[in-house]
Amino acid sequence: MRLFDILDENERRDITDCNIGIITDDTRKVKPGDVFVAITGRNFDGHSACREMLDKGAAAVVVDHDLGLPQQILTDDTRKTFSILSSRYYGEPTKQLKLIAATGTNGKTTTVNLIKHILNECGHKCGSIGTAGYDVCGKTYEAHLTTPYQFDLYGYFREMVDNGAEYCAMEASSQALSQSRFVGETFECGIFTNLTQDHLDWHGTMENYYQAKKSLFACCKAAVINVDDPWGKRLYDELASESDIKLVALSEREMTDVSACRITLKSGGVSYILNDKLSEQSFTVSIPMPGDFNVMNSMGAAAACALSGITIREAVTGLGTSKGVCGRAEVLYDGEYTVICDYAHTEDALDKTLGAIKRFVKGRLIVVFGAAGERDAGKRPGMGRCVSGYADIAVVTSDNPRFEDQQSIIDQVLSGFEGDCEVHSFIDRLEAIKYAVSIARKDDIIALCGKGHEEYQVIGDDYQPFSEHKIIKELCGGE
Repeated sequence: MRLFDILDENERRDITDCNIGIITDDTRKVKPGDVFVAITGRNFDGHSACREMLDKGAAAVVVDHDLGLPQQILTDDTRKTFSILSSRYYGEPTKQLKLIAATGTNGKTTTVNLIKHILNECGHKCGSIGTAGYDVCGKTYEAHLTTPYQFDLYGYFREMVDNGAEYCAMEASSQALSQSRFVGETFECGIFTNLTQDHLDWHGTMENYYQAKKSLFACCKAAVINVDDPWGKRLYDELASESDIKLVALSEREMTDVSACRITLKSGGVSYILNDKLSEQSFTVSIPMPGDFNVMNSMGAAAACALSGITIREAVTGLGTSKGVCGRAEVLYDGEYTVICDYAHTEDALDKTLGAIKRFVKGRLIVVFGAAGERDAGKRPGMGRCVSGYADIAVVTSDNPRFEDQQSIIDQVLSGFEGDCEVHSFIDRLEAIKYAVSIARKDDIIALCGKGHEEYQVIGDDYQPFSEHKIIKELCGGE
């Protein structure tokens, strides 16, 4: 790969062509021949390291103001340029993909995985990018970010195309959107699931958080929006007045473009009637995923697929063969007592997940959960308050504490507890799970919340192996 292969005519001015390695904004990764992108972050400005990167042998540096350096590529926005150069480096792979994106606080992973399943069932090869992993149609990579950084993201797109993918369904996180990790793309459809408090450590206010989510729809041909959510209703109304994007409203409460009625909830899943106003058809949907929130997730997936090249009938038929999503209301053990694993890690997600489970508990509901370190500390008391409203026994523990003091996190969660819920706490998450299993008796349900599909604990900057799937199999003999 040559430097001029990824630069347009204007960007080549005063630049010498040469062979290049990778493109990165991480000073620790730069090797001779690499292109360094100077990003101005909260704690570090990459521009301060540009001279050092050139001294280390970088082929060029991308900057947003003149540093008087050789081999500098001057641009208005280095984040956006990082995405554009990454796309060019990999041969602009998204031009060969139909992109579908889901954004929102909760439900993105389930929605994206259902879209992938539907399209694959209909004979269309579909990759996926999201919290549960990066599926490039032949191999799945573990995900440490919901939406990868620019150079990695376009590398996964390239691998999908090389493996014959026609579609990519992806989660668009608010951080990725605000950091322009993909730009200049056209999405067949964008889905808005909901918005509740999360990531305010990054965005500062709910308004900023909402605007980051809304920015996705500036590059979508169509939008599927949960209008039962107040932020979703606002988004629908704003897009209706501001753009000519095709809008599809989802609701469980009223007859909208796509709506649900006759919802039946049970421990093994949910069924409902999906009404599609456009085709004037109704379908019975049944999926092995408990919780009424999965009505909205599955409706959104079906509607998005129907806007992206298949019929609503084909989409619903594809839904019918789904076996659920790893780590999303997933039953890990079902014997005298039941163990359910879910990724719920916000107050709203806990409320939805535990509210759904509580309806089927014959014995006691035992909830094991924690709050992530270095992530929006303001939500921790609310998480405790929520769990105390559902759990008979709560076991508060760690969930990716990173560099934060684990007992301090637990104490903040405990400060929100109310009522008569029995509460225990363990810094060691394995000990917390062992305790919950040791006290479980006939007809109890243990809800393991927060880790979901994750198979690690982030302690410091170390990703330590930690699989609740394996732990429960060892403790309970589950599959």
